[in-house]
Amino acid sequence: MPVRTIGIIGAGTMGSGIAQVATAAGLNAVLVDVSEAAVDKGVAIVARNLDRLVAKGKMSATDKDAALDRITRSTAYDALRPADIVIEAATENLELKVKILKQLDPLVRPDAIIASNTSSVSITKLAAAISHPDRFIGMHFFNPVPVMALVEIVRGLQTSDATHDIVEALSEKLGKTAITVKSSPGFVVNRILLPMLNEAFFVLAESDADPPAIDDGMKLGCNHPIGPLALADLIGLDVLLSVMQTIHDEFRDSKYRPAPLLKEMVAAGYFGRKSGRGVYRY
Repeated sequence: MPVRTIGIIGAGTMGSGIAQVATAAGLNAVLVDVSEAAVDKGVAIVARNLDRLVAKGKMSATDKDAALDRITRSTAYDALRPADIVIEAATENLELKVKILKQLDPLVRPDAIIASNTSSVSITKLAAAISHPDRFIGMHFFNPVPVMALVEIVRGLQTSDATHDIVEALSEKLGKTAITVKSSPGFVVNRILLPMLNEAFFVLAESDADPPAIDDGMKLGCNHPIGPLALADLIGLDVLLSVMQTIHDEFRDSKYRPAPLLKEMVAAGYFGRKSGRGVYRY
């Protein structure tokens, strides 16, 4: 089944990024969120990003307008009925995701695939919330979606080969490189990456070095393009904490315990770039 229309639930950073790469690839996107203001904000993000591509000569103004015209805005799940695949890109919270999936399940086409952009929640557990779990899969994009080349395709215990193959072909259509992984806490990338970011907060709390020194150390000493604390700010400290807590809860291994300083900063509302303050000020 070739995918022509992608439904996206959540018009935030990830959802708007998915809409951008979908429409730039010539696909239609139905972008849904809880309010018109949230959807409009998501489309505005896409428009700004496309304007930058036009300014750099990487896209024509005509193609930009055509891409934006392929986005349908809605606050109702009914609008997702034409979608060949619906990607849930809501907040990283199991209960919220299950609630969304149960509301969505009876409204999509019988042959439609439902995917989650979750970075840590069990795909097997989420699949159990819908009537056809064989058509459920994880499609984990990375931030920023238009720039990052990878998609983790996460197979739950119930995911069919046909569902996997369609999503793999879609990833290629979107210009992404896909790796297929099993449903396990943190999957592959975040299970390796996020404990490193978390450890940077332990180092910072112990005053072994200040934030620029920690980031420069990893950039220059390990050839990382961005330091761990700056990357944490980009991802969102609240997202980092949520995923670390999920991994810790699943494995019950103290090496995954969230750093106390990270928890304190999230409690203070210091989420990173999106809030204007994290480890750094923006």
